[in-house]
Amino acid sequence: MEVLTERIQALDSAIWQWYAMPMVLLLVGLALTWVTGFVQIRHFGRAVKMTFAGMRTKTDRASGEITPFQALSTALASTVGNGNIGGVATAILIGGPGAVFWMWVCATFGMATKFAEAVLGVHYRVDRGEGDLASGPMYYIVQGFEGRPIGRVLAGAFAFFGMCAALLGTGNMAQSNTVARTFVEAARETFGVEVSVWVPGILIAVIVGLVLLGGIQRIASVAETLVPSMIVLYFGAAVVYILMNLGEVPHVLELIFARAFSPMAAVGGFAGASVAQAIAAGVSRGVLSNEAGLGSAPIAHGIAKVRHPAEQGLVGVFEVFIDTILVCSMTAFIILSSGLWQEAAYQGASGDLTAAALGTSVPFARPIVAFCSFLFGFSTLIGWSYYGEKCFEFLFGSRLLPAYRAVFTVLVLVGAIVEVKLVWAVGTLLNGFMAFPNLVGLLVLVPVVGRLAREYFSGPAPGPAR
Repeated sequence: MEVLTERIQALDSAIWQWYAMPMVLLLVGLALTWVTGFVQIRHFGRAVKMTFAGMRTKTDRASGEITPFQALSTALASTVGNGNIGGVATAILIGGPGAVFWMWVCATFGMATKFAEAVLGVHYRVDRGEGDLASGPMYYIVQGFEGRPIGRVLAGAFAFFGMCAALLGTGNMAQSNTVARTFVEAARETFGVEVSVWVPGILIAVIVGLVLLGGIQRIASVAETLVPSMIVLYFGAAVVYILMNLGEVPHVLELIFARAFSPMAAVGGFAGASVAQAIAAGVSRGVLSNEAGLGSAPIAHGIAKVRHPAEQGLVGVFEVFIDTILVCSMTAFIILSSGLWQEAAYQGASGDLTAAALGTSVPFARPIVAFCSFLFGFSTLIGWSYYGEKCFEFLFGSRLLPAYRAVFTVLVLVGAIVEVKLVWAVGTLLNGFMAFPNLVGLLVLVPVVGRLAREYFSGPAPGPAR
């Protein structure tokens, strides 16, 4: 197992070197930022307004399967997950404080990328009959390449790796792994009780299985209720910590910016990190967290009830902002200001480092983080189950979907007991394989994104569909 883990980590490291996937993500993000007229800056206010107005909309006159806010909640359910708790921790442990800066860079350009993905998802979605809509990169790649064989190859590659990521990667096993670890740690440290990882593993697997029986309507309904509550809970605990340690803010910011462009020397148990490691860890965990460029979110955004694709694109902009600029930044501040990231005991940690760091100032932090981790993991699991299901359906049709759901549920339990390093390495590796065909498709469809953006923003500022 150790040899397998080392080989997967080596391949994962090669893909996420600064000149490989991070460079491709940056170039695609730059192109989409330019063609959309810097949508993440010029139209950020409209994105906020569109998102909150969408919470009240009924969308009776718009076409689609779920409301814009349900689409956002489903997408956020998959993005605001344990990548925000465990992913940020592992990014810092691998790349040092500078990794946080590169997470921010990833998110800045990722807002334009997510806008484009949502726009294309709506524009190229297909009706599979009886109001069952399907969307995502596999559909906009095929149509964008106008039936050429390379388009079908790329679409098939995306669907295959998307299915694998949903079953084996950050959409499944990495989530249950972090849930189990934080649950066990909280039980030990707070109540003095030793709990097997099988207990939280079985619990979350059963709950996920029950939700999956209801399909996208139940997933969207659960996400719509759960996501705002879980974000507020974690956000509230993080704000309390930050207010109690406000004097550390300048030092943490200095550390992040300084180590983004210079190596971090070994200190305490921390082995040190190069600038290349900071870039690789920051971008890979940034994509893991906000999923901009990954191609997963347009599967949900694409079936929203909207009058114009750009409406849901703006919701996608705000999604990345919430996930990385707000939630991930708070986690990073908690970890860096605590100093625990330098201790040898936490060098193999993930969400348990975040829990311990929060616990240095906030009472009952471990059970709070364990509960948030459970909610974050659960929401991501149900969101990604839908993503993987649609990828599976594209490849094999709908007849075998019950078997896919059964396998997904079993792997939730498997993820809870697998080694941390292996599950996260597999997750980010599959993210890279999944992102590549999507990014090629986005580059080919840059003119379409630009045309739809100009069409929408050149007119009056409409509200959400009602």
